[in-house]
Amino acid sequence: MTAPITTPTAGTDPYTLDHGSTGYRVDRYELDLDVRLGSNKLIGRAVLRCTALESVGRLVLDLVGLRASKIQLDGKKPQKFSHRAEHLVVTPAVPLKADQQFVLDIRYDGNPQPRRGLWGDVGWEELNDGVLVAGQPNGAASWFPCNDHPRNKSTFLISVTTDDNYRPVCNGRLVSRTRKSSRETWVYEHAEPMATYLATVQIGRYSVIPLNDAETHHRVPQFAAVPVDLAEEARNGLRRQPDMMRTFEDCFGPYPFTDYTSVVTEDELEIPLEAQTLSIFGRNHMRDTWEAQRLIAHELSHQWFGNSLTVSGWKDIWLHEGFACYAEWLWSEESGVMTIADRAMAAWKKLEVSPQDLLVGDPGPELMFDDRVYKRGALAVHALRMAIGDQAFFGFLQHWTAENRHGSVSTESFIMAADAFIPGCDTAAILRPWLYEKPLPPLPAAR
Repeated sequence: MTAPITTPTAGTDPYTLDHGSTGYRVDRYELDLDVRLGSNKLIGRAVLRCTALESVGRLVLDLVGLRASKIQLDGKKPQKFSHRAEHLVVTPAVPLKADQQFVLDIRYDGNPQPRRGLWGDVGWEELNDGVLVAGQPNGAASWFPCNDHPRNKSTFLISVTTDDNYRPVCNGRLVSRTRKSSRETWVYEHAEPMATYLATVQIGRYSVIPLNDAETHHRVPQFAAVPVDLAEEARNGLRRQPDMMRTFEDCFGPYPFTDYTSVVTEDELEIPLEAQTLSIFGRNHMRDTWEAQRLIAHELSHQWFGNSLTVSGWKDIWLHEGFACYAEWLWSEESGVMTIADRAMAAWKKLEVSPQDLLVGDPGPELMFDDRVYKRGALAVHALRMAIGDQAFFGFLQHWTAENRHGSVSTESFIMAADAFIPGCDTAAILRPWLYEKPLPPLPAAR
């Protein structure tokens, strides 16, 4: 019997109903972007190397605000392609079979703009002098056609051609830089699997400076991409980052990538932005205050929790933000600012007088970035630590990050892994009041 042909639709995650397809996966993206900064014009070519996961009669890609002009499927024209709302729909001449590998070659162009939705503006955004990409949670489709879901991880090759005297900063290793007339092309290779929302392009008049020197030596190379006139400000604001890296490696295990770059924009930004191997800060974040330093620590910790280990569904976002908030507390204690016990107490007191009307383990799309997800998620992490003790807790975290390196995770897999690693531990019973009950539990007692 022939397997039925299905038509995968968007809506594989209830938090981002219009994004992601279950019918195929993208194993590799090869993006060739020509960016005209003066007119905010993007001329792109995206080669997607894919595998069908079931028999499919249509391929649904996410693409917002840009138009495809030419498409080839395995070197030939498809039966047809069309734009429907925020999707690019490609119909093969012959339906694809499960496990069949195929290549989509898409030429597209337009004036990219950020998407406006529940989480404000996300995606491709013009700066005063350059470009910023804020991909979380569904901004990737604003600059390239993709299968946009956090569990879909791929390798990337990103080539950016842009105006002279501007530097694009992308995920991964810079493999080449060539110049022709008044245009320069920069090519980056990212070999580790990456979710689409973590792919990024930052363009500005950036110089790249090292943050590791003889006094702050660390095995992970760390850099800042920064306008020349902000170099000293950035060096000062980021001077503790090598110490943060050392602290987090002690707690979470080896840094999961080869290097780390902080991009500092001329513009002031409301919040920093996360990308794989990169974080993006405004010049207003280059301060010595705790508020600025905690954000620097927060974004660095996302390289473990969010980038290497990425949730398979957005309802489990506490696994990103709860751990990143707890990383702030770890750095607070390590740097002598305030103990973790005091941070936990302050967070608990704030939650006590806040509405207790959401489930942190499934907050809903409108509240997935609510501060209560961050703080109560961190207290859930703290509750587990208090219940099992430091040796078991940090041993498990290092096991968890190693076993799931560059993979997809969920609350369920976290609980199963903790129970298997820690004899006699009932992780679900410890976490349930924090994640799946609305009333605030008592502050976790110290062992």
